[in-house]
Amino acid sequence: MPTLRVLAGPSPDDLTPITELVNRNVAHPIVSTHFEGKVVVFIKGLNQDEQACDSPEYFQRADRSGITWSIQVQGRFLSPLSSDDVLFGNIFERPLKLPWGTSAALKFMKVIDPTLEHDLTCSATQKPWALSPLVSTMPHLAHTRLAGGDVIPDFPRPTSIADDTSLLHLCIDDTPERSATPSSSSSGSSRSSKKSTSSNGKKQSKPTTIPPQMTSSQRRSFFATSAHRRAVVLGPDDLITTDFCYGFLQFSPSLRLKLPGGLGFDLARYWDGQPVRFVCCERKREDDASENPWGRPLWCVSIELEEDETIVDTSDGEVDSNDVV
Repeated sequence: MPTLRVLAGPSPDDLTPITELVNRNVAHPIVSTHFEGKVVVFIKGLNQDEQACDSPEYFQRADRSGITWSIQVQGRFLSPLSSDDVLFGNIFERPLKLPWGTSAALKFMKVIDPTLEHDLTCSATQKPWALSPLVSTMPHLAHTRLAGGDVIPDFPRPTSIADDTSLLHLCIDDTPERSATPSSSSSGSSRSSKKSTSSNGKKQSKPTTIPPQMTSSQRRSFFATSAHRRAVVLGPDDLITTDFCYGFLQFSPSLRLKLPGGLGFDLARYWDGQPVRFVCCERKREDDASENPWGRPLWCVSIELEEDETIVDTSDGEVDSNDVV
């Protein structure tokens, strides 16, 4: 397995190496004119031939059993954004070399996140992407409303991030509806108006009511509805803390995607070495002239090959019996 490095910053074009901070529970600041926050990264077995005996404490927690990687972010958007327009996922700069079993992997991802939309096969653009609304895709999300003079809580926390949506009702936008600029967004939906409408174009008579406290699964189910996302606006007074963590990626002793039923991909066979970028970005506006199918970046974490490293395919060209084909 080649040596990897991790970078983070406000955009894919403005990244700082943070490999030395990975697995140390130390935050790296991310500051721009649009977002202010911090990021912490854990990757089990990063740049190790075998799993280390002294695995980071994070992976030993009972509520993170089976997790192999985690990207934790705490921060706030410095201008109000509809939660329907804040997306999170992966973006790439050039077409991907996809294995035959890609459809199975995408079905698996769609089960995990029904709001996922993507163009990984480059049917509409030469830049692959897979993005979902942040509020519906994050496994763990906590919201805090900051009052004037409030001190931002310490980050990272000594315990795992748990869902807290008890104050999200304060983010409901109850201003009169006004026209919004539609979007040719990467996810195929229009930029939201300030108030949701029914399919016949009339205003909904009943405003959105957010349950007082939701579990992770309840939150993701609730915000799978676009009208619920459009009703919630996040701004400078809203501190969002998230943990994007899963166990389907294995980094040691080799880079591998694991699927239910014992199926998986040896990703080293298909990765051409381009950066794997996890990005939080805005939904693309119609007036955005950029060639990118996604909107303005807010923060980004990138996993890349160390400089001067190359991918060497040591396989004999045949598919492993455990691989999806």
